[in-house]
Amino acid sequence: MPTLATFDDRHWETKARQVMRSWHVVVFSIVVSALAVAPGLPREDWFTPQGISLALGTAALALMGIAALLSARLRMVETLFGGLDRVYLAHKWLGIWALALASFHLVYHADRDNWSTAAILVVPDEMTRFVRHFCYVGLMLIVMLALNRTIPYRVWRWWHKLSGPLFLVVVLHWLSIESPIALASPAGLWLALTATAGTAGALYKLLLYRHLAGQAEYRVVATTPGKAAIHLELAPVGKRLAFQPGQFGFLRLKAHGLREPHPFTLASGTHPDGHVDFVIRALGDYTSQLVKTIRVGMLADIHAPHGRFTRNRKARREVWIGGGVGISPFIAWLRDEEAGSCEQVTLFYFHTPGRAFPDVQALEDLAIARGAELVPVPDGPDSPAFRQRFAAIVREIDPQAVDVAFCGPVGLLDEVRARMRHEGVPMANLRHEHFNFR
Repeated sequence: MPTLATFDDRHWETKARQVMRSWHVVVFSIVVSALAVAPGLPREDWFTPQGISLALGTAALALMGIAALLSARLRMVETLFGGLDRVYLAHKWLGIWALALASFHLVYHADRDNWSTAAILVVPDEMTRFVRHFCYVGLMLIVMLALNRTIPYRVWRWWHKLSGPLFLVVVLHWLSIESPIALASPAGLWLALTATAGTAGALYKLLLYRHLAGQAEYRVVATTPGKAAIHLELAPVGKRLAFQPGQFGFLRLKAHGLREPHPFTLASGTHPDGHVDFVIRALGDYTSQLVKTIRVGMLADIHAPHGRFTRNRKARREVWIGGGVGISPFIAWLRDEEAGSCEQVTLFYFHTPGRAFPDVQALEDLAIARGAELVPVPDGPDSPAFRQRFAAIVREIDPQAVDVAFCGPVGLLDEVRARMRHEGVPMANLRHEHFNFR
């Protein structure tokens, strides 16, 4: 779709400035947890299974707190990770690592006879044992659901909302279990910090995000149907969204069965009238229903902008590669007349014959109007049309000067990387957004 894909089927990616990565957070949490726990244990117990279990259990709770904070979609956090795509990727991996660390913590009971232990919050023993096992089983179910792409999104979304309340149960486990971690100790302060941040993030996302995050109400003013796809044009009802072409927003239609917010690329340039466009293909259960039932006059809320997939205007030679619904941001870039000339641009459009949407001819007309070159590729990454033209572009100019922007399926991205290596184009010149909400 010329705007985005869906939670179920979207794999488009961009490289942005990224200060933090998933593994940074995981390693940082484990190291800080270990250092914070160590002063409260006898030195000879630091590397025992029980000592390691206490450190990893602490790290697991910290990771869950940080993951809950990431889910709040805070702009500052998005900037640190280089885009909301990286934030969601980190959120997923933090959950996986939290489960792995919690598994070790469950197997090896974090207690020894020579440890001085006490509960921060005293509750009945039966509740303590129940909470201990319930929070582990709940975490395991949440992670399994998050990784299961066969579950309909409307079901998955509501189940995943339980991760917030589950985190509170995990916090209760920490407070109620007898352990050598006192609230005023380094480990206690570290857990209090991450627990507070996670709780605040979860509450913000559940209760305040809809009211405080950037959003605007729009009305559907035009629809152009295609084969299992549709182009939507929406006009602002009140205030207008400010965004850069290539960014995306969460579209929430105010109609029965379509109220779930889904991410879609804003396939628009800068319209003087504030209109925005989405091109949506029926790929999952939600998008299939949307394509069938959307009508002119429907109202929608759009939460935007998100993402860092924007055009590199300083590049001497630009190669844009869009696969299927991944053509969306490039349509927005072509429509953005304020971005300057597109004469140094070659757009490769990977599509399935008979299913191209928008139509190749319509896309070619848009490219010609902006001075860009369009190369349709209906026969996959091994197509001579792609390999030969890409090689010719590299020969025309220094490979170091070729900027490659990619948006499409993960498998196609692998082929693009292989072609770049073959032609000597540095991987640092590839900009792609790693976006997959589930």
